[in-house]
Formats: sequence, structure tokens, C-alpha cells
Amino acid sequence: MNETDVALDRAFAALADPIRRAIIARLSRGSATLGELAEPFAITLQAVSKHISVLEDAGLVWRTREAQRKPVHLDAAALERLTSWIDRYRLEAEAAYRRLDAVIAAAAAGPPRITDDPGTGSPRREGETR
Repeated sequence: MNETDVALDRAFAALADPIRRAIIARLSRGSATLGELAEPFAITLQAVSKHISVLEDAGLVWRTREAQRKPVHLDAAALERLTSWIDRYRLEAEAAYRRLDAVIAAAAAGPPRITDDPGTGSPRREGETR
């Protein structure tokens, strides 16, 4: 397993928790402090801090210090790496479905008609160009 796979595993594992996903959703609207991130949850500040640490270890968020505040920031590039990984497999699946659609459409249209090529006189499928 390479370093990229380890980072993906860590990020997806961090996002498996609904509270962490909610924190990511909140941070997508802008940076926030621990207290601001904890407001919607009925859990302790320590528990929210632990969730943020997991997200930070996964490389999804980072913290800064601004005087008394320690805002948490979303790493949009990290999310982009996750969506790129997902998109690669989504595009492959879509291509497979398009190929299947073409096979189904060809089967529904019936067997191809064979005609003679007016230029060469050799047989060819109707609609086929050379």
C-alpha cells in the first residue's frame, strides 16, 4: 500500500463518522472555532476537539492561532483528492454502462442488415462506412 492509499484510507475513515461529516460541511462555509463547531452537537467540547483531531490527522482540516482564537480550516485540496479518486471509478462505471446501453440498443434493433458496398461490391453492414 503506497502513501496515497494510506492517506485515502485515513480520510475516508475519518469521514465515516456523521459528526465529522457535519464538521466538514460546516467548515465548507468558512473557518470556525471549536466552540462554533460544537454548537449544533449535544456532546462535550472535548469530544468535538477529538473529532477535529481525527480530521486533522487525516489531512482534511488544519488549525491556526489568531490571538485568543484557534480557528479550524477546511483543506479543500484534500477533499479534491478524494473526489478525484471517486470520479475515476465513477467514470469507468459510466463508460461500462454506456457500452452496455449500446449492446442493448443493438440487440433491440435486431440483426444488422447486410448490403453490398456499391463501390466494391463486397458485403457490409447497413450504415457502416469505410
